[in-house]
Amino acid sequence: MTATNTAGVARTNWAGNVVFHPNAFHSPTTLEELQHIVAASHAARVLGGGHSFSPVADTAGDMISLSAMPHILEIDDAARTVRVDASVRYGTLARELHRTGWALPNLGSLPHITVAGACATGTHGSGDRNGSLATAVASIELVTACGDVVVLDRERDPDVFPGAVVTLGTLGAVFALTLQIEPTFDVRQSVYDDVPWPGVLARLDELFAAGYSVSLFTSWARPVFDQVWVKQRVADIASGTSDSSPIIDWLAPRAATTSRHPVAGVDPIVCTDQLGVTGPWHERLPHFRLDFIPSTGDELQSEYFVDRRDAVAALKALEPMSDRIATVVQTCELRTIAADSLWLSMCCGRDSLAVHFTWVPDMSRVAPVLAEVESRLAPFGARPHWGKVFSIEPADVAALIPRLADAATLAAQFDPAGAFRNEFTDRYLRG
Repeated sequence: MTATNTAGVARTNWAGNVVFHPNAFHSPTTLEELQHIVAASHAARVLGGGHSFSPVADTAGDMISLSAMPHILEIDDAARTVRVDASVRYGTLARELHRTGWALPNLGSLPHITVAGACATGTHGSGDRNGSLATAVASIELVTACGDVVVLDRERDPDVFPGAVVTLGTLGAVFALTLQIEPTFDVRQSVYDDVPWPGVLARLDELFAAGYSVSLFTSWARPVFDQVWVKQRVADIASGTSDSSPIIDWLAPRAATTSRHPVAGVDPIVCTDQLGVTGPWHERLPHFRLDFIPSTGDELQSEYFVDRRDAVAALKALEPMSDRIATVVQTCELRTIAADSLWLSMCCGRDSLAVHFTWVPDMSRVAPVLAEVESRLAPFGARPHWGKVFSIEPADVAALIPRLADAATLAAQFDPAGAFRNEFTDRYLRG
């Protein structure tokens, strides 16, 4: 055995707001070692990149990092898939795919997150026609609590597969995934400043249709969206399906002439190229560059998903508390995500608007504002992001996720003794 086993290790997530206290920390280097560790454990959780702000990855038992496992990159050109190791970062994978002429359909704003961790928590990018990152998963390979290897495939296992992708790590230790890919493509990114709030609400659907991926940022301090980021596929521009719409003409006078960071006053050197400069997909779809750490983690994050049809009404419901949000928020980002059929996905069954808050790192100040945000969004069935900070009660969360009970049942079938559960999943995943 070459896996490390350190008793009493205390580690934190990226932001430092969650402290892990596992009994032991393991870093297996082979699949066989992973199987041995899992089979011998009464309680285990796999830690990805640590970018969750909730205690979803915590455990008092065995915490496992897969970062020392063998790197996997197996491209099937005919099937248009790539098999990868669970701990690979999206930015690293994207570079390797691009070199071989392939691409993923979409990326999150941060390329530093791991593939398995992002998929397990329902993490997403943006785009009217783009699903969450988990929707690209075609198969999953995992080690169950008894140490067996199980492969679940979208085509071969249609009854359970929708419950096996966004799982919060409750089925087992995922060590490899197969993702759908497509030919590489180019994107150009433009930013527009100080777009009036009333105009945005009046033309919200047009704005989100202006590009392949669109993000709107506001600090809630003024009646404007401080920045609108529009990422357009060059092929769409050439075909006339993008870049010629009236909404782009409306935005044009507000085009930024220098690069921007989503948070005012922060150096944009960490951000991907803007100003309409064309580049490969993996250097434009994320907001941040892989080679830079976008911040020190001095923040908290929350995110809520409402039905796309309720987008304007939900935003108007938050308007009366804009001054209170502004005192504790660094920036707030709006994105759209296409509906999917994944049981624990925040977008299951409905096209969604995601309202993402990057807060100051002071929970005592954020908590009362967070509670009011949740209260105002409750009439719209706002679902919280599993990997972010939220305070919605478990019974209310269960009512918001139609297939949650099915997901809990599936987890119990795969892991009857609950070895892969923790306090967070015990609280929120009840059959």
